[in-house]
Amino acid sequence: MPTALIIGASRGIGHEFARQYKAAGWRVIATARKTDDLAQLAAHGCEALPLDVNNLNDCAGLAWRLDDEKIDVAILNAGVFGTRTNGLQSPQQEEFDQVMHTNVLAAMRILPLVLPMVENASGKLAVLSSRMGSIALRENNVAWLYRASKAALNSVLKDASLSTQKATCIAFHPGWVQTDMGGAGAEISVDVSVAGMREVIAKSSRVRNGQFLNYDGSPLAW
Repeated sequence: MPTALIIGASRGIGHEFARQYKAAGWRVIATARKTDDLAQLAAHGCEALPLDVNNLNDCAGLAWRLDDEKIDVAILNAGVFGTRTNGLQSPQQEEFDQVMHTNVLAAMRILPLVLPMVENASGKLAVLSSRMGSIALRENNVAWLYRASKAALNSVLKDASLSTQKATCIAFHPGWVQTDMGGAGAEISVDVSVAGMREVIAKSSRVRNGQFLNYDGSPLAW
């Protein structure tokens, strides 16, 4: 039975990844911060682990709990948006720290811990980025803190891809998805987004290591 690890599975895209992989017969290890969310994941048949990605001890504890695991697919989904600014509105220090710590520092802590487990299975590791993090494709400066954090996350993923000869590392734009972050007026449903990414992951080989992809597999410029 293949194993999927979903970091940040309390709701939205992360929760749907856990649900779909479990429905497909996978063993699913899924993390969340809150007790109620952990209980819901357990009710779906997942191995639910408590994790606050901004807590260094929690991250170290995750590595201890998963010691010697072989992870076929690892998804780093945890992230926050912050304020939807327009123009060059300087962020408050507290919000800057929250967004950059959650979207970037957490990845820099977790990927070095999880990547060896993915390598053990010659598996796939994906981070949930955003087209908003692309510099080449940028057409406006809305939510520039979020954009900066996703551009930095893309850099982290690229460096991870250069650190392995066994795993396949991908950064995904999930599309404009109907979640709490994307809003009800977004273009696609969460199940369509996740199903697309799962298909891309399943079909990906080392040729796609270090790429930035849309949920349907089409390449995106950094």
